[in-house]
Amino acid sequence: MKRSGAGAGARDPGRGVMMLGHRHDLDGELLMRVIPLTVTALAAALALTACDNGGGSGSSGKNSSTCEIGKVSVQVGSASVAPTTGDTGEVPVSITNQSAPCTLDGFAGVTLKGGGASATVAPQSGAKTDKLKLAKGDSATFSITYVRGKDGDKASLAATSLTVSLPGGDATQSFPWKYGAVAGKGAADKPNAAVGAFQQAGD
Repeated sequence: MKRSGAGAGARDPGRGVMMLGHRHDLDGELLMRVIPLTVTALAAALALTACDNGGGSGSSGKNSSTCEIGKVSVQVGSASVAPTTGDTGEVPVSITNQSAPCTLDGFAGVTLKGGGASATVAPQSGAKTDKLKLAKGDSATFSITYVRGKDGDKASLAATSLTVSLPGGDATQSFPWKYGAVAGKGAADKPNAAVGAFQQAGD
């Protein structure tokens, strides 16, 4: 019985060694798996960072070519004023580039204000815009057409100012509106007016 007990005691350490041996192998295998995964994740993160940096640079370059108020001058020319209610008038607006080459792509933004109200003037129906590139000193023009409204009519906008913005920009410039009330399409905030497309000056 003592021998049998001694034999059992002798086998237990052996089993312990074998179990420790297996445990060592598992730890080694786990370590080998973790290292490649860590390297792969690090490489993916570096690649993603590189892509983000490249995208931001490209977006900034695209916006830098847009014509902006402050770098171009804006002027309102001599208008063909609508003389009486129901007549059509035309107000020309010109811009001149005073800085690096820039691009106009779209319609100008135009807002009429007066009498505590304001109204956005929509682009002319059916008009198409061409992308215009302006070198320093080059000019472009567009026109605002409007129908003269009846003074004091609730359906007419008693405009006193004109605000202009350029396509793709937030800056604005305002001018006096001296051309009479603007008829509304059923309401003063829906002016019977339109913004024409940009044209290269001299065309």
